[in-house]
Amino acid sequence: MATATLLASPLLAGTAYAEPQDGKEPKAPAPPAKMSRTGGDRLGLPGVQVGSLAPGAPKLPGPDALTARSWIISDAASGQVLAAKNPHWRLAPASTLKMLFADTVLPKFPKDEKRKVRAADLEGMGIGSSLVGIKENLTYSVHDLWLGVFLRSGNDAVHALSAMNGGTAATVAEMQKRAKELNATDTHVVTPDGYDAPGQVSSAYDLTLFARAGLKNADFREYCSTASAQFPGEAAKNGKRKTFGIQNTNRLLSGDYDIKPYPGIAGVKNGSTTNAGSTFTGVAVRGGRTLLVTVMNPQKKEHNEAYREAARLLDWGFQAAGKVEPVGRLVGPKDEEDRAEHAKAQGAAGKNGQGGRAAGSAGDSGGVLTGVGIAGGVLLVLGLGAMVLRRRRGRS
Repeated sequence: MATATLLASPLLAGTAYAEPQDGKEPKAPAPPAKMSRTGGDRLGLPGVQVGSLAPGAPKLPGPDALTARSWIISDAASGQVLAAKNPHWRLAPASTLKMLFADTVLPKFPKDEKRKVRAADLEGMGIGSSLVGIKENLTYSVHDLWLGVFLRSGNDAVHALSAMNGGTAATVAEMQKRAKELNATDTHVVTPDGYDAPGQVSSAYDLTLFARAGLKNADFREYCSTASAQFPGEAAKNGKRKTFGIQNTNRLLSGDYDIKPYPGIAGVKNGSTTNAGSTFTGVAVRGGRTLLVTVMNPQKKEHNEAYREAARLLDWGFQAAGKVEPVGRLVGPKDEEDRAEHAKAQGAAGKNGQGGRAAGSAGDSGGVLTGVGIAGGVLLVLGLGAMVLRRRRGRS
């Protein structure tokens, strides 16, 4: 888990924090009365949103079991949001923002490309940053660096990759552009690694969009589902490079002394900072269904609480899927949404007197778009399911 700690800095704009007054304990911050309604009107309302339940559907766990300031549980293939709490509340994201970093930068460099890390590559990291252990003047493959990003949440690996990408400022600008392309309008990027910075915010909804987009990439799926790996160390006297073991800090994937790996888990990313508290986005596959969950800042300060609450939401989601009325949807990237809206408008124009042929053409176009979306979702399910099987075989 990222353990970056901001020892002395201004507080984040828009983060969940309240100054104590007159020596009294600070009041818990309340979500804004008005939030984004991207994905549906109910997603912009404060508090828990859950649709009507069919007979036999389980009730959502209560507030004592789900203490996070913000969370969302959704179907990755259909995009249906099964339930949510303040999903558009703009909060500090911590290292879950690395999903956007990966979605932006990962496709740009082949796995086998090498980087000899310079001292300048590692400049600008925050005090207390989580590290994988990269050393200057040593060479690492892009594959190594991404393992460092996903398994150890290494800010040193993020900075090395950012240096390859033209520097931190250029990478931040590209990440912000990518967020806009994904319709992630709650997100403002200041650092590529998620380290606390004034004004850096995202939301449970946006983090879920980043995970959903990233999971379409096979390399992203590989890295975020890897439980453990060997990482390059110093060169031995015989010239051979030493390695050391690293384990994924996603505890629903790798487990911990007080929590077991979640059945069917297949990624994605966790984080923790002073301002963000604990954050986590996960994806799990069960019974041919793929669910995404994001949890931000549980108020119960128990060890591994973010994972426990995420697991409770996944348990509920797998039981309730198909038996609960969705409260919204995960929107697609801007270009996909624009094409769908255009097809819908053409279809409406055809029905309003453009002629049978025009209406039929619009209907065909809409059907193709829908089919592409469904096929993409099915491929995502199959890809993640096969990946889980590979990992289990590797452990046996």
